Amino acid sequence: MIIYFSGTGNSAAIARAINIHFDAAIVALEGDLLLHPETNPLSCDDNIIIWVTPVYSWGLPPVVVNFMKQCHITNAGSARHHLVVTCGDDTGMTATQWRKLMAGREWSAASATSIIMPNTYVLMKGFDTDSPEVEKQKLTAAPEQVDRAIARIESVCNDDEMLRGSFPRIKSYVIYPWFIRHAMSPKPFHATDACISCGKCARNCPMLNITMSATGRPEWSDACALCLRCYHRCPTHAIAYGTATKGKHQYPGPTKQI
Repeated sequence: MIIYFSGTGNSAAIARAINIHFDAAIVALEGDLLLHPETNPLSCDDNIIIWVTPVYSWGLPPVVVNFMKQCHITNAGSARHHLVVTCGDDTGMTATQWRKLMAGREWSAASATSIIMPNTYVLMKGFDTDSPEVEKQKLTAAPEQVDRAIARIESVCNDDEMLRGSFPRIKSYVIYPWFIRHAMSPKPFHATDACISCGKCARNCPMLNITMSATGRPEWSDACALCLRCYHRCPTHAIAYGTATKGKHQYPGPTKQI
Protein backbone atom coordinates (compact mmCIF):
# COMPACT_ATOMS: atom_id res chain seq x y z
CA MET A 1 0.00 0.00 0.00
CA ILE A 2 1.13 3.52 -0.82
CA ILE A 3 -0.29 6.34 1.30
CA TYR A 4 0.51 9.86 0.19
CA PHE A 5 -0.22 13.48 0.95
CA SER A 6 0.38 16.07 -1.73
CA GLY A 7 -0.45 19.72 -2.11
CA THR A 8 1.04 20.92 -5.39
CA GLY A 9 1.54 17.52 -6.99
CA ASN A 10 5.17 16.66 -6.27
CA SER A 11 4.49 13.88 -3.78
CA ALA A 12 1.53 12.63 -5.82
CA ALA A 13 3.78 12.28 -8.86
CA ILE A 14 6.38 10.38 -6.84
CA ALA A 15 3.73 8.10 -5.31
CA ARG A 16 2.36 7.26 -8.76
CA ALA A 17 5.86 6.65 -10.12
CA ILE A 18 6.63 4.24 -7.27
CA ASN A 19 3.30 2.52 -7.78
CA ILE A 20 4.08 1.78 -11.42
CA HIS A 21 6.64 -0.66 -10.02
CA PHE A 22 4.70 -2.07 -7.07
CA ASP A 23 1.15 -1.92 -8.48
CA ALA A 24 -0.19 -1.66 -4.94
CA ALA A 25 -3.25 -0.01 -3.48
CA ILE A 26 -2.67 3.73 -3.49
CA VAL A 27 -4.42 6.13 -1.12
CA ALA A 28 -4.46 9.92 -1.27
CA LEU A 29 -4.82 11.67 2.07
CA GLU A 30 -7.63 14.09 1.29
CA GLY A 31 -11.08 15.07 2.44
CA ASP A 32 -12.82 13.10 5.15
CA LEU A 33 -10.06 10.49 5.32
CA LEU A 34 -7.54 13.17 6.22
CA LEU A 35 -9.86 15.09 8.52
CA HIS A 36 -11.20 12.07 10.41
CA PRO A 37 -8.66 9.24 10.19
CA GLU A 38 -9.94 7.61 13.36
CA THR A 39 -13.33 6.86 11.74
CA ASN A 40 -12.08 5.90 8.27
CA PRO A 41 -10.11 2.66 8.56
CA LEU A 42 -7.94 1.48 5.68
CA SER A 43 -7.74 -2.14 4.59
CA CYS A 44 -4.23 -3.25 3.68
CA ASP A 45 -3.28 -6.70 2.42
CA ASP A 46 0.31 -5.78 1.58
CA ASN A 47 3.39 -6.59 3.62
CA ILE A 48 4.82 -3.12 2.99
CA ILE A 49 3.33 0.33 3.51
CA ILE A 50 5.02 3.23 1.75
CA TRP A 51 4.40 6.72 3.10
CA VAL A 52 4.99 9.55 0.60
CA THR A 53 4.84 13.12 1.84
CA PRO A 54 6.43 16.54 1.36
CA VAL A 55 8.71 18.07 3.98
CA TYR A 56 7.39 21.15 5.76
CA SER A 57 10.13 23.35 7.21
CA TRP A 58 12.35 20.32 7.94
CA GLY A 59 9.63 18.14 9.38
CA LEU A 60 6.48 16.23 8.49
CA PRO A 61 3.31 18.19 7.67
CA PRO A 62 1.14 18.39 10.82
CA VAL A 63 -1.81 16.82 9.00
CA VAL A 64 0.36 13.81 8.12
CA VAL A 65 1.60 13.56 11.71
CA ASN A 66 -2.00 13.59 12.93
CA PHE A 67 -3.00 10.92 10.44
CA MET A 68 -0.09 8.66 11.40
CA LYS A 69 -1.04 8.97 15.05
CA GLN A 70 -4.77 8.31 14.64
CA CYS A 71 -5.28 6.16 11.55
CA HIS A 72 -6.44 2.55 11.61
CA ILE A 73 -4.80 0.31 9.00
CA THR A 74 -5.33 -3.43 8.97
CA ASN A 75 -2.05 -5.35 8.88
CA ALA A 76 -0.06 -2.21 9.79
CA GLY A 77 1.48 -3.97 12.78
CA SER A 78 2.95 -6.77 10.69
CA ALA A 79 3.89 -4.69 7.64
CA ARG A 80 7.22 -2.97 7.03
CA HIS A 81 6.84 0.79 6.73
CA HIS A 82 8.94 2.92 4.38
CA LEU A 83 9.14 6.69 4.08
CA VAL A 84 9.74 8.61 0.85
CA VAL A 85 9.75 12.40 1.20
CA THR A 86 9.90 15.16 -1.37
CA CYS A 87 11.84 18.30 -0.54
CA GLY A 88 13.06 21.37 -2.35
CA ASP A 89 16.48 21.34 -0.74
CA ASP A 90 16.99 19.26 2.42
CA THR A 91 15.09 17.36 5.11
CA GLY A 92 16.74 18.02 8.45
CA MET A 93 15.78 15.33 10.97
CA THR A 94 12.48 14.41 9.31
CA ALA A 95 13.37 10.70 9.22
CA THR A 96 13.98 10.67 12.97
CA GLN A 97 10.58 12.28 13.56
CA TRP A 98 8.93 9.63 11.39
CA ARG A 99 10.70 6.77 13.14
CA LYS A 100 9.48 8.05 16.51
CA LEU A 101 5.93 8.17 15.18
CA MET A 102 6.23 4.60 13.88
CA ALA A 103 7.67 3.44 17.20
CA GLY A 104 4.76 5.09 19.00
CA ARG A 105 2.39 2.90 16.99
CA GLU A 106 4.64 -0.15 17.45
CA TRP A 107 5.06 -0.33 13.70
CA SER A 108 8.22 -1.49 11.95
CA ALA A 109 10.06 1.45 10.33
CA ALA A 110 12.36 0.37 7.52
CA SER A 111 13.91 2.71 4.93
CA ALA A 112 13.60 6.49 4.70
CA THR A 113 14.57 8.16 1.42
CA SER A 114 14.41 11.73 0.17
CA ILE A 115 13.77 12.92 -3.38
CA ILE A 116 14.54 16.46 -4.50
CA MET A 117 11.67 18.18 -6.28
CA PRO A 118 10.90 21.80 -7.26
CA ASN A 119 10.39 24.30 -4.47
CA THR A 120 6.80 25.35 -3.81
CA TYR A 121 6.92 27.42 -0.60
CA VAL A 122 6.27 31.13 -1.21
CA LEU A 123 4.80 32.45 2.03
CA MET A 124 7.84 34.12 3.55
CA LYS A 125 10.31 36.74 2.43
CA GLY A 126 13.14 35.20 0.45
CA PHE A 127 11.16 32.09 -0.53
CA ASP A 128 9.87 31.55 -4.06
CA THR A 129 9.52 28.82 -6.65
CA ASP A 130 12.61 27.65 -8.51
CA SER A 131 13.64 29.20 -11.79
CA PRO A 132 12.43 27.30 -14.87
CA GLU A 133 15.95 26.00 -15.39
CA VAL A 134 16.30 24.64 -11.85
CA GLU A 135 12.77 23.22 -11.96
CA LYS A 136 13.61 21.34 -15.16
CA GLN A 137 16.86 20.02 -13.70
CA LYS A 138 15.11 18.69 -10.60
CA LEU A 139 12.31 17.01 -12.56
CA THR A 140 14.83 15.47 -14.97
CA ALA A 141 16.80 14.00 -12.06
CA ALA A 142 13.73 12.71 -10.21
CA PRO A 143 13.23 9.36 -12.03
CA GLU A 144 16.68 8.15 -11.02
CA GLN A 145 15.94 9.06 -7.42
CA VAL A 146 12.63 7.19 -7.61
CA ASP A 147 14.48 4.11 -8.86
CA ARG A 148 16.86 4.44 -5.93
CA ALA A 149 13.96 4.65 -3.46
CA ILE A 150 12.37 1.54 -5.01
CA ALA A 151 15.64 -0.37 -4.81
CA ARG A 152 16.01 0.52 -1.16
CA ILE A 153 12.47 -0.63 -0.40
CA GLU A 154 13.00 -3.91 -2.20
CA SER A 155 16.36 -4.60 -0.59
CA VAL A 156 14.81 -4.36 2.88
CA CYS A 157 16.93 -1.40 3.95
CA ASN A 158 16.47 -0.18 7.51
CA ASP A 159 18.46 3.04 7.30
CA ASP A 160 18.01 6.64 6.21
CA GLU A 161 19.18 8.04 2.89
CA MET A 162 18.01 11.56 3.46
CA LEU A 163 19.64 14.82 2.44
CA ARG A 164 19.72 16.33 5.92
CA GLY A 165 21.55 19.51 4.95
CA SER A 166 23.49 21.77 7.29
CA PHE A 167 22.49 22.24 10.94
CA PRO A 168 19.71 19.61 10.70
CA ARG A 169 18.97 19.56 14.43
CA ILE A 170 18.51 23.31 14.62
CA LYS A 171 16.25 23.20 11.57
CA SER A 172 14.07 20.35 12.82
CA TYR A 173 14.12 20.91 16.58
CA VAL A 174 14.05 24.73 16.67
CA ILE A 175 12.79 26.14 13.36
CA TYR A 176 10.21 23.43 12.64
CA PRO A 177 8.35 23.79 15.98
CA TRP A 178 8.39 27.58 15.60
CA PHE A 179 7.05 27.27 12.05
CA ILE A 180 4.22 24.94 13.12
CA ARG A 181 3.17 27.27 15.96
CA HIS A 182 3.58 30.66 14.34
CA ALA A 183 3.71 30.41 10.53
CA MET A 184 0.82 28.15 9.54
CA SER A 185 -2.19 30.40 10.03
CA PRO A 186 -4.59 30.51 7.06
CA LYS A 187 -5.84 33.97 8.08
CA PRO A 188 -3.67 35.94 5.60
CA PHE A 189 -5.13 34.04 2.62
CA HIS A 190 -7.42 36.10 0.43
CA ALA A 191 -8.43 36.51 -3.19
CA THR A 192 -7.42 39.58 -5.15
CA ASP A 193 -9.48 41.36 -7.79
CA ALA A 194 -8.05 38.92 -10.32
CA CYS A 195 -10.41 36.26 -8.92
CA ILE A 196 -12.95 35.01 -11.49
CA SER A 197 -15.01 33.04 -8.93
CA CYS A 198 -14.31 29.75 -10.70
CA GLY A 199 -14.29 27.82 -7.40
CA LYS A 200 -11.29 25.71 -8.35
CA CYS A 201 -9.57 26.48 -5.05
CA ALA A 202 -12.59 25.26 -3.05
CA ARG A 203 -13.11 22.13 -5.14
CA ASN A 204 -9.47 21.08 -4.92
CA CYS A 205 -8.69 21.84 -1.27
CA PRO A 206 -7.59 18.54 0.35
CA MET A 207 -8.86 19.78 3.72
CA LEU A 208 -12.28 20.93 2.46
CA ASN A 209 -11.28 24.20 4.08
CA ILE A 210 -12.29 26.69 1.39
CA THR A 211 -15.84 27.79 0.66
CA MET A 212 -17.18 30.28 -1.84
CA SER A 213 -18.88 33.29 -0.27
CA ALA A 214 -22.07 34.92 -1.48
CA THR A 215 -19.91 37.38 -3.40
CA GLY A 216 -18.19 34.54 -5.25
CA ARG A 217 -14.87 34.93 -3.46
CA PRO A 218 -13.14 32.07 -1.60
CA GLU A 219 -12.99 32.09 2.18
CA TRP A 220 -10.59 30.05 4.30
CA SER A 221 -11.52 28.34 7.57
CA ASP A 222 -9.09 27.14 10.23
CA ALA A 223 -8.47 23.55 9.02
CA CYS A 224 -5.70 24.51 6.61
CA ALA A 225 -2.76 22.23 5.79
CA LEU A 226 -0.89 25.15 4.20
CA CYS A 227 -0.27 22.89 1.22
CA LEU A 228 -0.59 25.86 -1.20
CA ARG A 229 -2.64 23.93 -3.74
CA CYS A 230 -5.10 26.82 -3.89
CA TYR A 231 -2.31 29.31 -4.58
CA HIS A 232 -0.40 27.35 -7.19
CA ARG A 233 -3.42 26.05 -9.12
CA CYS A 234 -5.37 29.29 -9.31
CA PRO A 235 -5.83 29.94 -13.05
CA THR A 236 -5.59 33.71 -12.64
CA HIS A 237 -2.97 33.82 -9.85
CA ALA A 238 -5.57 35.52 -7.68
CA ILE A 239 -4.73 33.85 -4.35
CA ALA A 240 -2.55 35.92 -2.04
CA TYR A 241 -1.15 35.44 1.46
CA GLY A 242 -1.07 38.89 2.98
CA THR A 243 1.68 40.73 1.13
CA ALA A 244 4.12 37.81 1.34
CA THR A 245 3.19 36.45 -2.08
CA LYS A 246 3.43 39.75 -3.94
CA GLY A 247 5.63 39.22 -6.96
CA LYS A 248 5.98 35.50 -6.28
CA HIS A 249 5.51 32.79 -8.87
CA GLN A 250 3.35 29.70 -9.24
CA TYR A 251 4.41 26.10 -9.68
CA PRO A 252 1.92 24.04 -11.72
CA GLY A 253 3.28 20.70 -10.52
CA PRO A 254 4.88 18.05 -12.70
CA THR A 255 3.35 18.29 -16.16
CA LYS A 256 4.27 14.75 -17.18
CA GLN A 257 4.81 11.38 -15.56
CA ILE A 258 8.00 11.00 -13.57
